Amino acid sequence: MLPRHKSLAYSESDKLNLGYTLMAKDDAPLHTRDRTSRVSLFRRGKGREKTVADIDLQTGREIFTDPFPLALFNPVRVWDSLNVAVLEQAELARNGLFLNASESPAAAAFDILRTRVSQAMADRGWRRIGVTSPTHGCGKSFTAANLALALSRRPGSRTVLLDLDLRRPGLHRLFGLKPAGALRDFLDGSQPMESMFFRAGRGLALGLNADPVADAGDVLHAPETESALQALDTQLDPDVVVLDLPPALAGDDVIALAGKVDAVLIVADGTQTTAKEIRACERMFEGRIPLMGVVLNRAEERGLRQVRQGKG
Repeated sequence: MLPRHKSLAYSESDKLNLGYTLMAKDDAPLHTRDRTSRVSLFRRGKGREKTVADIDLQTGREIFTDPFPLALFNPVRVWDSLNVAVLEQAELARNGLFLNASESPAAAAFDILRTRVSQAMADRGWRRIGVTSPTHGCGKSFTAANLALALSRRPGSRTVLLDLDLRRPGLHRLFGLKPAGALRDFLDGSQPMESMFFRAGRGLALGLNADPVADAGDVLHAPETESALQALDTQLDPDVVVLDLPPALAGDDVIALAGKVDAVLIVADGTQTTAKEIRACERMFEGRIPLMGVVLNRAEERGLRQVRQGKG
């Protein structure tokens, strides 16, 4: 059984009101983690004069290196080329993730969140949403993973979940999967997408990572990262890309993604996040990245209740 969690509430932070309540599981506390950096990256390979598909000798899969291979115009083919991952329901449940909305009231609440988020993004023509937090341990990875799972449950839809918390990647542990390599190799173009990403079912692609990166800010600033995200959009044609981002106040990593992410969702912990930290995040994103809303995890804390009501 999952441990008992306090309520997680959503508040209006800019133009989108995400107001409702669900149960949440926090990330591991900061003191239980090391401070080393991990990451995974990719970039589209350089093209040739003629359309050629290389073969990965280990997997037997095609590696698309031409600037305009057939696969670029057939996302279904690229989607099918991804490594298949079988998600174990019991393993996910132990980590607070839900494959089905019927598993928990929290899962059903994430279905409500996915509807509000997807509708708001469709109205604005957005595709990429980042999930961040003011500091470590607020539950951002849990929120990003469950949001992506909820989005992928929509019939006929495609959702991509990408671990861009390069200094401290953790999504692979939540899903109980071993990454195929360092995501950095995807972002810098060293490895193609189909050798790095997993496909879970028909509607969810996972870009996981277990290798920390010390110069994460430089990597996220690099033009190759934008090229990788554009290639992902083109080749997989997802409805929504959910990016698990680093904590906003831990450095410049999140701001390095300005122009590469359409909007951000902040996850705050009512037992440790202060109103001052939320305001600092709002100032940081103002004029740089649209702020879609604030998720208040354990929202009984007084100061955050005031922020949620617009008083703080």
